Amino acid sequence: MIFRHAPDPNRVISPEQMQAILRQWQDWIGGIAAQGKFLSTGQLGKEAKTLRADKVITDGPYAEVKEIVGGYLIVKATSLEEAMQLVDGCPILLAGGHVEVRDIIKMN
Repeated sequence: MIFRHAPDPNRVISPEQMQAILRQWQDWIGGIAAQGKFLSTGQLGKEAKTLRADKVITDGPYAEVKEIVGGYLIVKATSLEEAMQLVDGCPILLAGGHVEVRDIIKMN
């Protein structure tokens, strides 16, 4: 699962609001873990550089788009449909973001 959202530089979040948001994420991820489906998660930082095929380096992961990838979650699922069921209740949806669900190809 890849979590995407449009950054809002005008949005100010109080420490109390941040704690409430973190609790929502912990509860949601805890629910997935309780099902034995959780593998790992991470939040991505805001600092990035991108090297393009033409050897041009730009600031940011995708300077030309209006949304950012904020984090990811790796789950165990037998199908894409099962993984989509786990997306239900994801806190990023409450903030107007969206979740991209992808399979992972193991490299030998």
